[in-house]
Amino acid sequence: MRALIQRVSSARVTVDGEETGAIGAGLLVFVAIHKEDTVKDGEWITHKLLALRVFEDEAGKMGRSVVDTGGQILIVSQFTLYGNLNKGTRPDFSASMPGAAAKTFYETWIKQFRQNCQLKVEEGRFAATMAVQLVNDGPVTLMIDSR
Repeated sequence: MRALIQRVSSARVTVDGEETGAIGAGLLVFVAIHKEDTVKDGEWITHKLLALRVFEDEAGKMGRSVVDTGGQILIVSQFTLYGNLNKGTRPDFSASMPGAAAKTFYETWIKQFRQNCQLKVEEGRFAATMAVQLVNDGPVTLMIDSR
């Protein structure tokens, strides 16, 4: 799994004008599922997201996690994170898990993520065309990959 993480003051996602998720201060997380991902990849991403220290502590350093701050999390599925542009100018998405399997994997993972997280967790809509609005705080943007 791959996750693009942004520390945000606020973020929201809409599908066809309908808001599917919105948060205040916390993390906006775009996730992609690799065709060879397993439950272990999902567990690793979950642990990293909840433990990632990207919020300022008393010393002004990135020493606090989203859990420490009581922040919120907005998760948006985005298979394009596995787009490969090594050849040509059209992305190759062959590393992404195919649609039906990816949906099942994502739905299982998000359910387990919520069970392991006491914070407010919102999400987009899998495989939908989404509009994402955010206020990046910092800016802080990081990429993690379970591989």
